[in-house]
Amino acid sequence: MWLIIFAAMLLVSGGGAVYLVRGVHRFSFLKKLGEKHRLLSWIAAVLLLSLTGLFALINTWSVIVVLIHLFIFWLCADIIAAVYRKVSGRERVRNYAGAAAIAFTAVYLGIGWYLAHSIVIRNYTFSSPKLTGKNIRAVLIADSHVGITFDGKGFEEQIDRISGLEPDIVLIAGDFVDDDTDKADMTASCAALSKLRPKYGTYFSFGNHDKGYSSYRGYTGDDLKEQLIASGVTVLEDESVLVDDTFYIIGRQDKSEEQKGGSRASMEELLSTTDRTKYSIVLDHQPNSYEEEAAAGADLVLSGHTHGGHLFPAGYIGLAFGANDRVYGTERRGSTDFLVTSGISGWAIPFRTGCRAEIAVIDIAG
Repeated sequence: MWLIIFAAMLLVSGGGAVYLVRGVHRFSFLKKLGEKHRLLSWIAAVLLLSLTGLFALINTWSVIVVLIHLFIFWLCADIIAAVYRKVSGRERVRNYAGAAAIAFTAVYLGIGWYLAHSIVIRNYTFSSPKLTGKNIRAVLIADSHVGITFDGKGFEEQIDRISGLEPDIVLIAGDFVDDDTDKADMTASCAALSKLRPKYGTYFSFGNHDKGYSSYRGYTGDDLKEQLIASGVTVLEDESVLVDDTFYIIGRQDKSEEQKGGSRASMEELLSTTDRTKYSIVLDHQPNSYEEEAAAGADLVLSGHTHGGHLFPAGYIGLAFGANDRVYGTERRGSTDFLVTSGISGWAIPFRTGCRAEIAVIDIAG
């Protein structure tokens, strides 16, 4: 499905670029130039639009995102302007629609840049009779994709913020690194985790990007695992750990293992080795096994992956196609609570227009 979405984005951005060149050419200074030098005016329009290529200094996807948003807003502005001209009977004099589209796109994506880079601390509360007399404060992070909105040093700054929250336990629900995260940033980010001193430790489960889809980044999923363990992190791959003889942390293999020709344990299999009278917290990167996890009787399932929708309306499209059971926030099915965090960064695109980046603070009361 994602290949189809990416192909559609490329197609829309390419077709949109043609529409945008025509729109830029309608500005009065280019129209005047065209009266004497028609070809030169079109070349100037192309060059002006090509300024969006400066976003390639970030990455190619940033250029595509800017072009798509500019195209959509310009098209909407043109439609509104056309309706206005028809109702009022006025002729087009200046390209107000184009100017408005450029301004709106700049403001809209400027806000998106802020929402991606300004990470908020958000609180969630759950309770369970299985934790009588016991309160747990957990901090959940997911989707750091180190190298997109911050590097290894920037990640360390977020770890300092987490330390200040005084968590009992820290949980990392996958996509700690990206396919484009270089080895130096990966190593620095793992080392930063060693600064955490939660009472019950730090736990990690893999996401779909952690093991990599290619070899060009210079390290493997096993190398990442080795660095995490060296930093005092417990890595769980279809495994469970009983903490303080009170509650379980269960880390599931990511669903991408099945897509790569591998497998992962069912939720029932993972819970069969636990004492069901004790509270269970499941780390499952992709939030798309809700029915299975609720039927098995997990108590709390924590996920990331969706980035809270990342770019509006991508999250709703994913829901419509059944890619995920939830895009963001909490839900309860039977006796199972679910939480999808928007994550502290996101894949490839340094803008967020669907949800703000967050660190999730989870207080679980008995």
